[in-house]
Amino acid sequence: MASLTDTGMRDRHDLARFEAAMPLAQRLPERSVLDVFIGAAAARADATAITLLMTGAPDESAQSVSYGQLLDLIRRAANAFTAIGGPRPRVAYMLPHLIETHAALWGAEVAGYAVPINHLLAVEPIAALLAAAEVQILVALGPHPAMPIWEKALALRACLPHLTLVCVGEPGLAPEPGVIDWHSALMAQPGDRLTGGEAGRDGDVAAYFHTGGTTGTPKLVAHTHRGQLVAAMGGAVLSGLKAGDVVTATLPMFHVGGTIYGSLSPFMVGASLLIMSPNGLRDPAMVKGFWRLVAQHRVNKLGAVPTSIGAVLDVPLAGADLSALRTASTGAAALPAALGLRFQELTGRRLCEVYGMTEASGLIAVRSPLDEGGEGSVGWPLPYTDVVIRRRAASGALGAPCAVGEVGVITVRGPHVSPGYRLAAHNADVIENGELNSGDLGYFDSEGRLHLAGRAKDLIIRSGHNIDPLMIEAAMVTHPAVALAAAVGMPDAYAGELPICFVELKPGAATSEDELHDHAQRTIAERPAWPKRIVIVPVIPLTAVGKVYKPPLRCQAAVWLVEQVLQGVLLVAAAQVRAQEGGVKGLQVTVTLAAQDAACAPGIEQALSVYLFELKLVLA
Repeated sequence: MASLTDTGMRDRHDLARFEAAMPLAQRLPERSVLDVFIGAAAARADATAITLLMTGAPDESAQSVSYGQLLDLIRRAANAFTAIGGPRPRVAYMLPHLIETHAALWGAEVAGYAVPINHLLAVEPIAALLAAAEVQILVALGPHPAMPIWEKALALRACLPHLTLVCVGEPGLAPEPGVIDWHSALMAQPGDRLTGGEAGRDGDVAAYFHTGGTTGTPKLVAHTHRGQLVAAMGGAVLSGLKAGDVVTATLPMFHVGGTIYGSLSPFMVGASLLIMSPNGLRDPAMVKGFWRLVAQHRVNKLGAVPTSIGAVLDVPLAGADLSALRTASTGAAALPAALGLRFQELTGRRLCEVYGMTEASGLIAVRSPLDEGGEGSVGWPLPYTDVVIRRRAASGALGAPCAVGEVGVITVRGPHVSPGYRLAAHNADVIENGELNSGDLGYFDSEGRLHLAGRAKDLIIRSGHNIDPLMIEAAMVTHPAVALAAAVGMPDAYAGELPICFVELKPGAATSEDELHDHAQRTIAERPAWPKRIVIVPVIPLTAVGKVYKPPLRCQAAVWLVEQVLQGVLLVAAAQVRAQEGGVKGLQVTVTLAAQDAACAPGIEQALSVYLFELKLVLA
């Protein structure tokens, strides 16, 4: 196992001493993800590696595997994939969070490369991802009453006839002709050795993770063995993980947060994962029983995305014993300060933010639980990596490093930075000469902690005034009725953009838009950031890992603006307006006119030409 000195990271000097004590090659002798599991099994063969809760009931008999058993499963899976697909097989999986998911992921990485797939996507984008990654084998959950994964797998095989399906279901029962049963395939292989040659290692591609949305050409980010190991080690060190720790596993295994920081980091130190249902904290039973389960399983480190943290904070502790709990983390979305404060008041522990990107093997910085300062920061960059904040020119080009406290674009160098996308054209302006342009804005404080200042593309630019949407969102969620807030820019002829804010209310809460406007003006210090419009919506769209998904909100804002112009100025009421992200200006608006309004087309073009989007007129 990796030699991770348990000194604890209390300040940046501890981190500097950790790096100076030995070079990375000596600190991290593992060369393959398989080495992690070999080392863990050698040191703690009988210790629990994974516990899986299905229902969370107090009397549930949970499934579990030891480190020795997990190594056996991973080798069997690697051998099975090689037997099916030949040398260096290309394996995708569509699975909820199960013990089998870990065998599939790490087994695929050992034998060839893995392609984790978000099973919540529609068939068409999944098919595009599988084709782009040249996948041979698809491992999928068998027929299930609540998860239509198997139906998608069959549809994908119809689209991609070369695809071999492996079904994770009732042992020995393959539901379709030509389908391979997972359990039978693994039991036919040895678990004490590899039969298909050496495991992947060093700079070999271990996985391709999809990112960048689901439209257009699929973006697949390459992860190497070395990159994943360096990121996972850094996460373990900065989080202070220890052998024997019990760590909640709530993120899906198609996401880098769930696979690298949420799984490989604990495995590197010999900790134990507590899988809180196959669907994580999307399962209402897990949310309702969260604190009881944390107490019952003596959890030492818990983690979840901010939206899930907000949900469990609404559950009373009811006397749950949290004495084993040492630390907690959150990531994938910005943490509102009020939410962090509520967590600390309830549990007595800090909620430490984690910052990462798929293109950086899932991790860039982690706030240490031992750091007494740095509220609102995402902590220090990972050991043996280099994060630089660069000034951004009006052209978008990156320049010299910023001073302490100066906001700029976060760039990253290090062995955990991806070698690039599967399609090299996607590398432009993102990964060049080993440097990752994160597209995120941030700054360093005087103690070397990294603070996020919004997404460069999320900035709302009002008459040259850069407005961080996080400022608006953090203020709005302090209103007692507001559960979530998402600020975006609405096109404006004069200012370029004006801030508007969508809010989702807490269950059973009530308020008015006027009251929310009053709250915004009391709590947002910068007057230009006061939302021009606040819209109460039933649900704010989220990604599969609970991060606010803003593209449809930006599009809705543009549609409202165009409809207002058409109806209020041009008196065109029969037009259909549609907006989508993309194009040369980042936003495309299509106006479809009824036949009787065709003569208005020139006037519409002139009226909408003052806005910063691409316009397309269509006659019905």
